[in-house]
Amino acid sequence: MHTSTSLFIRASRKRIFETVSQLTRWPEWLPHYREVRVIGSQPRLSGTCEIVRMAASRDGIPISWVSAYWADPETCELHFEHLRAWTKGMKVVWTLTPKGDGTEVEILHDLRFRVPAMAWLAEPIIGGFFIDNIAGKTLRTFKQQLEGPGPTPPLPD
Repeated sequence: MHTSTSLFIRASRKRIFETVSQLTRWPEWLPHYREVRVIGSQPRLSGTCEIVRMAASRDGIPISWVSAYWADPETCELHFEHLRAWTKGMKVVWTLTPKGDGTEVEILHDLRFRVPAMAWLAEPIIGGFFIDNIAGKTLRTFKQQLEGPGPTPPLPD
């Protein structure tokens, strides 16, 4: 399964990265997120990554997952790898590409189903029903906060 969700945000790549990489603040800024909690860390080839438990709601349906997470300030990318349950092994990458007076933000989800014969059933549920909905809400909410007249997430000091 491969999904892509993208949105143009009229803000600099740096400002968007500094905001979205504050993962534990997402529940403050994103109404559909219930929790983002660091539950550990693990080594990776270049440094370490955090292990995070994330919980969101898809129109009242609660979902949660555990991921390895790291942010790359050089490429302005966020990386996740799901570690448990139905989406174990799913890789998620946020890319930020400068374009004109803003930035194209894209969230890519890649998952190879462990039981390929069930992909026909799992893909529309996991990808279409859950991922597309939550990723779209996440990008639209960040866009509104970073562009709009309302409260903007504060940048780190």
